Amino acid sequence: MFGKVLIANRGEIALRVHRACQEMGIRTVAVHSTADAAAMHVRLADESVCIGPPPARDSYLNVPAILSAAAITGADAVHPGYGFLSENASFAEMVEAHGLAFIGPTPAHIRMMGDKIAAKDAMRRLGVPLVPGSLGALSSIEEARQVAAEVKYPVLIKAAAGGGGRGMKVARSEDELEEAWRVARTEAKAAFGNDEVYLEKYLDRPRHIELQVLADTHGNVVHFGERDCSLQRRHQKLVEEAGSPVLNAAERDALGAQVTRALRELGYRNAGTLEFLWQDGQFAFIEMNTRLQVEHPVTEMVCGIDLVKEQLRVAAGEALGYGQSEIRFHGHAIECRITAEDPDTFAPSPGRVHTYHAPGGLGVRVDSALYSGYAVPPHYDSLIAKLVVHGATRAEAIARLRRSLAEMVVDGISTTLPLHLAIMEDPEFQAGNYTIHWLERFVARRLEGG
Repeated sequence: MFGKVLIANRGEIALRVHRACQEMGIRTVAVHSTADAAAMHVRLADESVCIGPPPARDSYLNVPAILSAAAITGADAVHPGYGFLSENASFAEMVEAHGLAFIGPTPAHIRMMGDKIAAKDAMRRLGVPLVPGSLGALSSIEEARQVAAEVKYPVLIKAAAGGGGRGMKVARSEDELEEAWRVARTEAKAAFGNDEVYLEKYLDRPRHIELQVLADTHGNVVHFGERDCSLQRRHQKLVEEAGSPVLNAAERDALGAQVTRALRELGYRNAGTLEFLWQDGQFAFIEMNTRLQVEHPVTEMVCGIDLVKEQLRVAAGEALGYGQSEIRFHGHAIECRITAEDPDTFAPSPGRVHTYHAPGGLGVRVDSALYSGYAVPPHYDSLIAKLVVHGATRAEAIARLRRSLAEMVVDGISTTLPLHLAIMEDPEFQAGNYTIHWLERFVARRLEGG
């Protein structure tokens, strides 16, 4: 096992990795920008190294500074968390080239799955179902018209190197296709430096279902069930559930068997998440995230397995030590992503937290790096806390979450706590009756006062 792990991240995920390491007897190194000098992960780590000024490009994306910090502290492994460099294949290669273990997938798999077209090609070869669409990047608007005519409108133009909703445009008819094609390519070029796009059939009422997987270097692959991440605003997830209100055990097992078989053939290692659209009982692969997900705690709550510790063991060369039949799912878990934003306009709200009180009680977990007096910096993602609850049933989990949201206090800045409480009190959500388009309409109704 590793003696010292450098955590190449910040905020709640850096603290999450630190805690797992501490429980395993592994020393930690926190890297931080000058804006994060007083951050909780810096305070609790065994060692810390300042790697640059506040802008992420000069600190948390500064590869030479991170590798230098690993060298001077004698770290023997790097955990990238999520975001920043976690899905950067070149960074993973450089970590390994410097004799360090990268706690994640191979650089080749990161690169493959980072290209949406290559990822879809790989899944197609391995027999994983896909959304109908183009077989690769579109070479011209004429090809886009031909594919759209085959799969029928509406269609979605998507950036090959995309993510977070950038470079995605819907065309509901042939008259809208050329404009969607042009705008998607322009956005993709600006955001990712790559204007390649592909086309998919646009599903009008899908759920966003993802499957958590873990693979060791000995050929063992398991899954930890599904998460329903359909509650999204502008393609950003706000609430996640494990398991999904629309799936049963047979559907979960069938999807899990298909996915683990594919990843075993691919030779994948460490943690990953395959994301699907689900509609009318059918799954369609859309992408794979080759890292730990923000919403991994809901899976841990229903499985009772620490996914970060499993990542560390796999990266150290250990076998999983259990098979799929030994993984049990208990009850229901829901996670709310609490952000430093106005709950109505979503305008950023950095600033000093005067009072912070985390809810507690049976089945309640808060992953956060907040503390009273902490100044939320304006330079990074607005996520400040993940409130996760577990209950014997979905109804109990919702009741527990409503109580916990009402109990949580973050005073001094605006947060999305009121929005989450409103979602939990909505009858449609309570009935599990929602799709990926539901939250946009819900937010619009709140603004209109309806």
